[in-house]
Amino acid sequence: MTPHTPPPLSRRTVIAAALAAASTTAAGAAAGSASAAPATAGAPAASPPGDVVGKITVGYQGWFACSGDGAPINGWWHWAQNWGQSPSPSNTAIVSWPDVRDYSHTYRTAYPALGGGQPASLFSSYDQQTVDTHFAWMREYGIDTAALQRFNPNGGEGATRDAMAGKVRSAAETYGRKFYVMYDATGWTNMQPEMKADWLAKMKAHTASPAYARQNGKPVVGIWGFGFNEANKAWSADVCLDVVNWFKDQGCYVMGGVPTHWRRGVEDSRPGYSEVYHALDMLSPWMVGRIGDIAGADNFYANVNTPDQADCDAHGVDYQPCVLPGDLQSGHRAHGDFMWRQFYNMKRVGVQGIYISMFDEYNEGNQIAKTAENASQVPAGSGIKALDEDGTACSSDYYLRLTGDGGRMLKGELALTPVRPTRPLLVDGPQPTGDLALRRPVTASGQTQNYGASNAVDGDSRSYWESPNNAWPQWIQVDLGAVSAVRRVVLSLPPDPAWDTRTQTLSVLGGAGESGGNESSFTTLATSAAVSFDPAKGNTATVNLPATARARYVRVRITGNSGWPAGQLSGLSVYASAD
Repeated sequence: MTPHTPPPLSRRTVIAAALAAASTTAAGAAAGSASAAPATAGAPAASPPGDVVGKITVGYQGWFACSGDGAPINGWWHWAQNWGQSPSPSNTAIVSWPDVRDYSHTYRTAYPALGGGQPASLFSSYDQQTVDTHFAWMREYGIDTAALQRFNPNGGEGATRDAMAGKVRSAAETYGRKFYVMYDATGWTNMQPEMKADWLAKMKAHTASPAYARQNGKPVVGIWGFGFNEANKAWSADVCLDVVNWFKDQGCYVMGGVPTHWRRGVEDSRPGYSEVYHALDMLSPWMVGRIGDIAGADNFYANVNTPDQADCDAHGVDYQPCVLPGDLQSGHRAHGDFMWRQFYNMKRVGVQGIYISMFDEYNEGNQIAKTAENASQVPAGSGIKALDEDGTACSSDYYLRLTGDGGRMLKGELALTPVRPTRPLLVDGPQPTGDLALRRPVTASGQTQNYGASNAVDGDSRSYWESPNNAWPQWIQVDLGAVSAVRRVVLSLPPDPAWDTRTQTLSVLGGAGESGGNESSFTTLATSAAVSFDPAKGNTATVNLPATARARYVRVRITGNSGWPAGQLSGLSVYASAD
């Protein structure tokens, strides 16, 4: 019988630059005895999982246009201060430079050439291929839902915004993502009647799409801006409450983008709006400009997010806080550690969903979409920082990959961990060395007792994974973080002589999909064969893979074991080289 060796134990203008510092101090003082402990793990959500509850939602601007793209707005919309002139160092609204290599059509600017010599060109959101590319990224990296920002459509931007709604709908349908309309009421003087009219005349029609997000069986509508203590958001609480209740009467599930300090009605929140906030089905406090480092994130976890969640639980409101990648130009990102800490904290709080601020916000440097990696991809002399601004090389899709892993942790597909599991640099190149699977996210078909899948990638030869007994097939799978060359898999059992020689019948499969959970989408990298484990030879076996093998997810599928009626591994190592 086999021994069981136990394993070892500024999209929008912020009120003032000082708000972040003031809010952390005031939040701690006002919280008083508020504990830093998370909400009760078993506390029920106000709503069951749907298209926003239990999901990752990204704010999607879709508001970039270029001269010559055919958009009704006919100019460099949001790329330049003067939309009638090409973006240049003296006429710019750009904080971060996009990586445009995936777009089939771009538009040359008046910026100097990139550091690598290529023309300084930008994308247009008005091109359907651009929106398709963005939604293809969402599918590839496990992003569930996009909240399309819709500002006052009754001015010169209206026709272009109307068209963007149709383009987003098309892309969401094509790539199997969800979307919903999120009204931004900023500066909308006659908002109360006009927002209702716009919904009935134009936006409601999009709810007929199978891609339109629904929660609790209702179409989702977002409203951003109610209650903010800013001059361009000066509607009374009665007006705001009327609009929220009108949309609910229309059969909608209403998500509200609310001030950071909504619960206490101070600082960025007007007093007297509590009834408005509690009328929402879901609320999402704004966070851009409020925190910029891990200490700030932890302060908000203890003194803002945790009591926010308790308040929402008490009032039956779903809580969907923001997670920020950080302002790249201000050096907030810490090569992903800042964003990961927020994911970790929000999972500890027990939130109902997460809102990423934002997907494509190149105007404030808070975008997760593909971004220039280094100086070779940024206009020469522009001073615009690339993803390697702190000295750590990052692939252009790094924050998309990080968001995907954060979403998996939210959904319980990754164990809660304060350690960022996502590598900044794609393993596609430079060629990685060492064990690609070491301490990577790992899942399995099941486990016996406390012999979990993580034991196979923890670097400890004494701990091991064991599948459920007397049931075949079984499998264990590691997520390498990105598609990589995979040339060999090294499998092991504890080297203790008590583990007698045995043969396990197994195959190796590889996948590159967004979740890696569907075996039908995998390819076979090594066909089923008998693999011998001999303690006299270190209890280790190597499975060589084809020279062309590439995968993000590597799965070992086991159909038999001569020494025990279960799959067993103390080590699952993956290497990009053959030796």
